[in-house]
Amino acid sequence: MGLQYRAAALAGIVTQFAWGFLEILMFRAFYRADASAFPMDFSALSSYIWLQQSFLALFAAWMMENDIMDSIVTGNISYELCRPISIYNMWYTRSIANRLARAFLRCFPILAVAVFIPNPYGIAAPASLLHFLLFLITLILGLAVTVSFCMLIYVLAFFTVSAQGLRIVFTSVVEFFTGGLIPLPFFPEKMQRVMELLPFASMQNVALRIYSGSMGGYEMKKAVIIQVFWLVAVTAAGKLLCHVAEKRIVVQGG
Repeated sequence: MGLQYRAAALAGIVTQFAWGFLEILMFRAFYRADASAFPMDFSALSSYIWLQQSFLALFAAWMMENDIMDSIVTGNISYELCRPISIYNMWYTRSIANRLARAFLRCFPILAVAVFIPNPYGIAAPASLLHFLLFLITLILGLAVTVSFCMLIYVLAFFTVSAQGLRIVFTSVVEFFTGGLIPLPFFPEKMQRVMELLPFASMQNVALRIYSGSMGGYEMKKAVIIQVFWLVAVTAAGKLLCHVAEKRIVVQGG
């Protein structure tokens, strides 16, 4: 279904190109003042930004499915509960498919153009073949962690009258702590160490930094282990909470 919206994908590509250029030009102004004060090479930062824009649909926490939220609020969730399948597994699979469809329509044009943008403003080649392979692995793990976290928000909506406030608070927190607004290496060192242990850093931060080569061998190994841990932990918490919600849910009306 998501692959049908090509006009929306085209509009998204234009928006992400504009946003990517604005970010790069903004950071360029800071780098020209004192490049030695920043923890990432400007070329690596440009690669980070273009990858972030290319795969925005995979990691954007605000890209939730309104149909799921609406079904909980309106009571249409009762139809889902009648089916002999796990609603958690169904929503999880549906969310991944939706994000992959959006990313598929957007990422290739952005990457194709970013490759030909002159250095240091375009996307550079990965630091090594190992970095590229780890990038693909952590990209998949990051997508899975992002969807698992969004599933928590869906399930928590069972316990609220309106999920709007819940959605705004969680997505604002996620955007900040994932490095979606400012890459994590730009934060103070002590704060960065704490942020890297949180589940949010296991979303887009790890994959994008591995590709750009701003992580060492030990850091990469540690980051992948943390990703796997949070994927298991957040998914287990979501499944348990969903089981509790299904036992307590009451649908009123005809």
